Amino acid sequence: MSAPEPAEPRVLFVGGLGRSGSTLLELLLAQSADVCAVGEVVHLWERALGADERCGCGERFTACPFWQQVGEHAFGGWSAVDRDDVLALKDRVDRTRHIPRLAKNSLSAEQLADVRRYADLYTRIYRAALAATGARVVVDSSKHASLAFALRWAEGLDLRVLHLVRDSRAVAYSWGKQVRRPEVVDGEDFMPTFSPFEVSKLWTAQNAAFHLLAARAQVLRLRYEDFTADPAGTVRRLREFAGLPDDPEALRILTSDHSSSARLTPRPDLERSSDESSSARPTPHPDLEPSPPAAPFRAHSVAGNPLRFSGGPLTVRRDEAWRDRLPRRSRAVVSLATLPFRVRYGYLGQRGSDESVEKA
Repeated sequence: MSAPEPAEPRVLFVGGLGRSGSTLLELLLAQSADVCAVGEVVHLWERALGADERCGCGERFTACPFWQQVGEHAFGGWSAVDRDDVLALKDRVDRTRHIPRLAKNSLSAEQLADVRRYADLYTRIYRAALAATGARVVVDSSKHASLAFALRWAEGLDLRVLHLVRDSRAVAYSWGKQVRRPEVVDGEDFMPTFSPFEVSKLWTAQNAAFHLLAARAQVLRLRYEDFTADPAGTVRRLREFAGLPDDPEALRILTSDHSSSARLTPRPDLERSSDESSSARPTPHPDLEPSPPAAPFRAHSVAGNPLRFSGGPLTVRRDEAWRDRLPRRSRAVVSLATLPFRVRYGYLGQRGSDESVEKA
């Protein structure tokens, strides 16, 4: 049953450059019934509506009950959305080159109309997701700074931005690896790769943009290294930032030693027949002990790291593999090109950390 429609949907927008841990963070936040994690909505128009790729629940977009309910509620059905028109609108609004304009205090009438029409598409999706799940906050891990700037112009949207940062050298190492995209059903595809210099430019540009946004919207900065050092404390901090009360149930998938790791195990109800609602959450047993960790809720996410498809169990741990595997020349290029923000974020002169998620 759908919940009453919220008057002003609240979204926690996770921003920053990819390979910074947003998918893992989203999975942890999604374990609470008052949080609805939807993945990277910025890619919905191409990857979901266009290519019918798999949702985080495992179903193709067109076969996922949650997303069909969202489409019906938001637009009267996804068939009512003119995808070509949305993509053209996106090109006029949601690009890094448009950020200087979006950061202004005023826009021309034509520009404002485009930005608000584009932002309204997302607001409708957020509102529909909350209505479908009964949650109080939507987590959108789209990460793109340009989308965050566009959303600040939205009417009737409570926008809260998490600026997620990770050591630029670890990010560069990660973007150099070839990673298959398991959400692609018809054929095989891989996530893009970037050179160390290209990653340096992207890392600097995205982080600079979120510093600019912080003067215009509610922005909280978080280092991924701090997140992995204390995932439980991070979840509590983010729930407070999102206007949610502390929820011990949100931490049920963490191991007892959650100061250094988080363990995720398979969700039993994923084996149900496809005609049952995949958006339902498992009911915790009243006598359940805090340890061992409980089975997680698998979010209905659009796009993101392949981690969202993992059946578990998974462990998050420190991994400084980039120190040995990132070529010396590449490391020097990234270190120099990103020096100003590395100093600002405390990565200079410290034993930086890199994190990976491995099957236990």
